[in-house]
Amino acid sequence: MRPHLWHPPIELSATEALIIKRIKRAKLFTFLRLNRSFIFNDEFQEELATIFKDSTVGQGPIPPAQIALAIILQAYLGISDDEVIEEMLMDQRWQLVLDCLNCETPPFSKATLVRFRNRLIKKELDQRLIDRTVEIAKQKGGFGSSQLKAALDSSPLWGAGKVEDTYNLLGHALRKAVSMIAAVQGREPAEIALEAGAPILNSSSLKTAT
Repeated sequence: MRPHLWHPPIELSATEALIIKRIKRAKLFTFLRLNRSFIFNDEFQEELATIFKDSTVGQGPIPPAQIALAIILQAYLGISDDEVIEEMLMDQRWQLVLDCLNCETPPFSKATLVRFRNRLIKKELDQRLIDRTVEIAKQKGGFGSSQLKAALDSSPLWGAGKVEDTYNLLGHALRKAVSMIAAVQGREPAEIALEAGAPILNSSSLKTAT
């Protein structure tokens, strides 16, 4: 069963506005709340929904966009899966972003988080998620796009639970490095790869390109 599209409120409620007013330093929460509808437009949500293409009935009721938002926060903050579940219950900033204010149970389980992230990585949509988030940061402002890209690209989270073969595992890591260099220099990753004599990194699969 494919998950439904996620359309949380765009306008801030009075409670949400108060929470945002209280956020002084962790501006990523404010950025994601105000721009989640731009990051996860219907087109991108449909793209993320392909993760559940081969799922059995009953596995896909949680909107991928909601889980992906939590993964962005997790990657940026460098916290564990258990901490994500705890934050969703205890931290109003997380609840603000995930549209679950005052929830008594987390919107999804640790198992769902892990399964979704593994599928995201396997289908190489983790980089797509990063690029999409950084793209909106560039367009809308409110958070440094270079800072965001560097933090997300360098997160050790993307190495967790990988099921790729050695070729694609190495290729994935090298593409992350190229993306970070490109972000610092303000250039395109493809250009960096060609300059480094590694155009193969522009292929979707390192193994099939060899």
